[in-house]
Amino acid sequence: MNETALHVFQAINTVQKQLSETGVAKGRKNQQQGYSFRGIDDIYNALSGIMASAELCVLPVVLERILVERETKAGNALFYVTVKVNFCFVSSRDGSKHVVTTYGEAMDSADKATNKAMSAAYKYACMQAFCIPTEGDNDADTTTHDVAPKISIAKETKEKFAEQVRACLAGADVDGLNQLWHEWAADERVVLWNLFNSQERTTMKDLMRKGG
Repeated sequence: MNETALHVFQAINTVQKQLSETGVAKGRKNQQQGYSFRGIDDIYNALSGIMASAELCVLPVVLERILVERETKAGNALFYVTVKVNFCFVSSRDGSKHVVTTYGEAMDSADKATNKAMSAAYKYACMQAFCIPTEGDNDADTTTHDVAPKISIAKETKEKFAEQVRACLAGADVDGLNQLWHEWAADERVVLWNLFNSQERTTMKDLMRKGG
């Protein structure tokens, strides 16, 4: 190994030594399931000063991002993102570096899924590279999403169903709408419900209430 390749590993080892004594406490609580975990802020706070003293920085390069739209059991949109990231551990002393590749996964109902996935990737890259002491199960985000099962319904079938339902709505056909709707299982209805806009959903609810 040449001399210029040495310092990055010395710096990583320096961070490992300090964290082996203190670790990073699980100071946060999952809102739904009540278990403790260490968040990305805990990792940043623990590493910032130590890494600066060790002349080490971590630079991310995103290699891949995959977005899948899912649904909650309530029928709301949920965005599931997976990222593949190279984290370059770089010595500010001599420019030597070592690359750690990790994946991050996260779900969010708005625009934060990618941010969360990046944070997860960074957190576990650091936890594994620096061997940060842990206990119990792997950590998770502050919230746990109640995801509906992924149901596969053919596009043509969904289009035909939506056309039939809209015909019932146009004609205020209560019996026809209820018959169409109840031909499907509950988990399939979650998927079909998302075919309609908010106004159509309101009309559907009103008509189905009338039909009992």
